[in-house]
Amino acid sequence: MVEEALNGEGRTDADLGDIGVIGVIGAGSMGAGIAQVALLAGHRVYLHDVSPDQVEHAVTSIEARLRAQVDKGRLTHTEADAAVERLGVVPAIEDLPECELVVEAVREDLALKCEIFAELARHQTPTTILATNTSSLDVDEIADRVQDPERVLGLHFFNPAPVMELVEVVRGSWTSDIYLDFARSLVRRWGKSPVTCASTPGFIVNRVARPFYGEAQRMLEEGVADAATLDACLRGAGFRMGPLELTDLIGQDVNLAVGMSVWQQTDRDPRYAPTRLQQDLVASGRLGRKTGQGIYTYASGDPAGRAQVVGATPDESRVAELVGGPVTTDPVARTLAMLVNEAVDLVHRGEASAQDVDTAMVLGTAYPKGPLAWGRELGHDVVRHTLEELDAAYPGGRYRPSLALETMP
Repeated sequence: MVEEALNGEGRTDADLGDIGVIGVIGAGSMGAGIAQVALLAGHRVYLHDVSPDQVEHAVTSIEARLRAQVDKGRLTHTEADAAVERLGVVPAIEDLPECELVVEAVREDLALKCEIFAELARHQTPTTILATNTSSLDVDEIADRVQDPERVLGLHFFNPAPVMELVEVVRGSWTSDIYLDFARSLVRRWGKSPVTCASTPGFIVNRVARPFYGEAQRMLEEGVADAATLDACLRGAGFRMGPLELTDLIGQDVNLAVGMSVWQQTDRDPRYAPTRLQQDLVASGRLGRKTGQGIYTYASGDPAGRAQVVGATPDESRVAELVGGPVTTDPVARTLAMLVNEAVDLVHRGEASAQDVDTAMVLGTAYPKGPLAWGRELGHDVVRHTLEELDAAYPGGRYRPSLALETMP
């Protein structure tokens, strides 16, 4: 137990099997997914949500996914039954039993999260780890409402939690190393790959990835090429999806909300300024696949109901002209330079290690390689010169090179 670690008794990964009870606050898709992960690791899990209907749906969904794993031969009937048996529901936070860890996974509302953590602190023991699954909010602001803020940290899972390997373990200013190490070990036991970062706006993935979306949107606004052609350029560089089609998949509203959070938390740094294009899309209700229209227009035509893009074909001759051409109209050069710059800057500030940044971007966004590895391959001087050229063409600070690029080989 965590208390043993605090008393100076050493722990190993093998000891984690007796951690016991896990609490999950929020029964949406993320909360249900985290609960499923903990159940399959052998824990007793208690789930709470203010909506009884949401809890009922979460329990049904978890059971259905576990049965599907049995059908695929990944679980036995006995294992699935045991996992379902370990799942409990509580009507209120105060009804949670004593937990070793409670993970909050409600919507991205700082006031709501602070209220939940204050209540958890009143009802759980002083050594219960309290973790938030926030994707971009400040862990310190959440910990500020807790009497023992050293046990507050971030555990940012990626959706869907049972499938995605990455977990960002976020240390706040007050987070104790004991709790941080314990959380990392627990996440590994759950079969995940933890990376550690400070509570910087957007953490690793949502901070470093901002230029991937923003550069394509700006180039579309500038009329450099149509959306399908810009996406084709980035797919040709090894990205699984182009940035414009990816924001349609994520949801323009969701992507914009994260971008706005990072921008506001960085005192409206021009690097993260939202585009008028995306703001207009959200204002007009063109949110992407879920509404049938975003950057692209979609039709649900196949038997599985998957959204199909209507009438968007890349201009392959234009792709050949753009990639390797002038920096200002090369989607790949602009995007890679910005990604490398963002990653280098994050490491330079001491907010995460180079290895964790590259691991996060490969596992969390399926990039073909980490941005720091990409920077070494391209050459930091090439990246710096690209940014300087962009900064001259588009003054204002968005393309300012990180000071670290000047000293890197």
